Amino acid sequence: MTEAEKYFHELTRQIPDVEPGKMFGALCFKTPNGKAAAIFRRDTLVVKLNGEARDEALSLDGAQLFDPMDNRPMKEWIQIPYVYHDRWKEFALSAAEYVRTIPVKAASKKK
Repeated sequence: MTEAEKYFHELTRQIPDVEPGKMFGALCFKTPNGKAAAIFRRDTLVVKLNGEARDEALSLDGAQLFDPMDNRPMKEWIQIPYVYHDRWKEFALSAAEYVRTIPVKAASKKK
């Protein structure tokens, strides 16, 4: 286990009201509405952000839009390198706060 992965596990324990899980086969943590707020991928933190927090994260050297399927970047998901792990908690808290506000879509009924 890398230092980055150890730190992600520690971070998951520090963020209020989140549960560990998986997304895209990677470690993540989810808010009570069942939505992922952060993913650990290739020694980076991937967080769902909007507004100023998104812009701030993208301004970091090496940070980029998360692109899990080549050439289809996810506009609200920002991948932040481990070199900024001292700021991961700040971004993880912002992500969890934002994701908690996203309504859960009702399941559609199939005919």
